[in-house]
Amino acid sequence: MEKWIEELFTVELLTEAASRYGCQTAQAKKLGDFENYVYEVHKGDTPYILRLTHSSHRSEREVEDELTWINHLHKNGVNVSLVNLSHKGKLVEVIQADDTFFYVCLFDKAPGSPVKVTDALFDDDLFYKWGKMTGHIHRVTKGYGQDANRNRWDEDDVLDYKKYLSVEDTYILEAGQQNKEAIRSFVESEDSFGLIHSDIHPGNFFYHEGDLHVFDFDDAMRFFFISDVAIPLYYSVWWKFRNENVDTRSQFGRTFLIAFLKGYLTECELDEEWVSRIPHFLLLRDLTLYSVFHKKWDLTNLSEVEESLLTQIRERLLHDEPIVDLDYVDILEQARAQ
Repeated sequence: MEKWIEELFTVELLTEAASRYGCQTAQAKKLGDFENYVYEVHKGDTPYILRLTHSSHRSEREVEDELTWINHLHKNGVNVSLVNLSHKGKLVEVIQADDTFFYVCLFDKAPGSPVKVTDALFDDDLFYKWGKMTGHIHRVTKGYGQDANRNRWDEDDVLDYKKYLSVEDTYILEAGQQNKEAIRSFVESEDSFGLIHSDIHPGNFFYHEGDLHVFDFDDAMRFFFISDVAIPLYYSVWWKFRNENVDTRSQFGRTFLIAFLKGYLTECELDEEWVSRIPHFLLLRDLTLYSVFHKKWDLTNLSEVEESLLTQIRERLLHDEPIVDLDYVDILEQARAQ
């Protein structure tokens, strides 16, 4: 979180936020503070997830539309964390901090536990269920929320690359602009474009009794549905094999994507045209992370891990090396055949 926002966030503010939903903070446990403050709080013995979003990150209407969509997904059988109402019957409570605001919401805590890329559970069966869950989200979302107050993908602050990257990255800046223009040229329709989660990776779902429960919809945006296929592929490869060469990454990526698409296709159809465009969305994620890291990190005081992550992405971008190099149409055919 940016330092100036940290200075606004106090224990008293957290206590006030929780109290509006009847929760206590005596045993509050911080779960995250990268883009939002996320805490586990309790109502009696029952744990809940309290999220506080600063007004510099989202508007109140954006947050409310995200939460309304989540409850729509829940109503339609997707395993998502239900959003609770405050004492005043609101999905979003607003707390002022100086001349800014924090937007507060409360979620049920998802059952289960995370699956690490090193776990035995990180296998084809999980990838299949991951794809099926993603397809389910897309199926019940198509036709929903076309006028939702969530930003379009190309309104994202971090895609204004010139704002965060220097002239030393001129080649990357130009490649990023070209990729944005290519994606903008794709035709938007009800079947191809709508609200997406945009960040369905293993850190954002739990495994419980054979089912996946997805959460953290903060990055939800209006974008092409195929991005929600590209992102799981990207993070699975990146987290498990980022220190390996492109051949090793691609070998795993092929295995992952066949299983993922096999599950996806049980819920949603997918045309070859869109699958063949996945490289654009993988490149976009590289560019997005590279920009986010420049925005969030102190580049003069990087940790060893941060420096490694930043360098790896930069080297790939400078050498036009994708995270994976795959025959996407063949992978789709394999998924359909199984």
